[in-house]
Amino acid sequence: MTAALLAPASEEEAARLVAECALRNTRLRLCGGGTRSGFGNRVNAEATLSSRGLSGIVAYDPAEMVLTAKAGTPMAEIEAAVAEAGQALAFEPPDHRALMATSGTPTIGGVFASNASGPRRLLAGAARDHLLGLRFVNGRGEIIKAGGRVMKNVTGLDLVKLLAGSFGTLGFLTEVTFKVMPRPRASACLVLSGLDDGAAARAMAAAMALPVEVNGAAHLPELVSPRLIAGRLPAGPATIFRLEGLPASVSERLEKLAWVLGRLGPVSRVEDGESASLWQAVGDVMPFADGTEKPVWRVSMAPMRGHELVAGLRLHAAIDAFYDWQGGLVWMRMEEEPEAGLIRAGLAALGGGHASLLRATSSIRNGLAAFQPETAGVALLSERLRRSLDPAGIFNPGLMHRPADRAEGA
Repeated sequence: MTAALLAPASEEEAARLVAECALRNTRLRLCGGGTRSGFGNRVNAEATLSSRGLSGIVAYDPAEMVLTAKAGTPMAEIEAAVAEAGQALAFEPPDHRALMATSGTPTIGGVFASNASGPRRLLAGAARDHLLGLRFVNGRGEIIKAGGRVMKNVTGLDLVKLLAGSFGTLGFLTEVTFKVMPRPRASACLVLSGLDDGAAARAMAAAMALPVEVNGAAHLPELVSPRLIAGRLPAGPATIFRLEGLPASVSERLEKLAWVLGRLGPVSRVEDGESASLWQAVGDVMPFADGTEKPVWRVSMAPMRGHELVAGLRLHAAIDAFYDWQGGLVWMRMEEEPEAGLIRAGLAALGGGHASLLRATSSIRNGLAAFQPETAGVALLSERLRRSLDPAGIFNPGLMHRPADRAEGA
């Protein structure tokens, strides 16, 4: 039987619906545009609660560089509004529909619920770092406000950051307030060719140490590089760097960066018209948007250790990988099994990190925790927080881990 769809048109209606579901112990699948519906374990729910009826920009003053919007507002509407004012979302939210083979419309609430952050996170910070305040409905059907529109107001800051990246397990987002930044007047991208993964990690570290404000640094190994911008990057491995800002400043910094990188290997420049497409494809993980369900991991760890993790895993499994965030974000596509045990062991041996299984078959996803490693302390803290905000456990039950089966009708 198809689960009922609940799409409240107001925050008050959402609170009433949640309160009724809590009384009946009706489990809810929370979603925005549904573009990341392939993430996590299967949600065993009787109804879907969608924010698509909560749409529209509530307040936006470009002079303040702060925007408030309802959670279901499409990202296209947000991006058009800020672009018209010469501004942008500095954390560069990615679109993973192609990677995850999903449809739907990306929403601003979904971006913050998943803490979706693109290549510029390297310098600008993650999505949660730009979130100033939010409104949400907790599992009791109560409307909660945290944070505020003024950047210096830190009231409820911890709750704001906790909701970001919680994937709808702590509350149903109804409204978000976040900061925007001026859109860069100029952008340039350099390619350093021919480096293996280890040499690329060292080159990216050297570039980040320079006073040139690199805000994008990624490494595309030989098998990955041809899959971007229609194969127009130079042949072989490509380590790419981005600079943004005022035209004169970008030109001067680009010259300095090219001189340093030129001592490490051949340097070329991506045409201005293709640079934006290249970095968008990196953020959207387009090299692995292959129409399959081969497991894809998103691994966050120390930038200089990512290539060591990949090298160690390749001794035991066939994988494809590339690196963003100066090597601190490793995207890995496994050819067969997800090899969660190998990843846990590798992270432990290399000083720690976090891995998220972003794509896999439903049978694989239902047999693994969404995040690895799943430590007892973090799991206990998360469970306490969830019970405080959603005591009946009706929001996205089982999404992050395999819950104990509830008795039918419980």
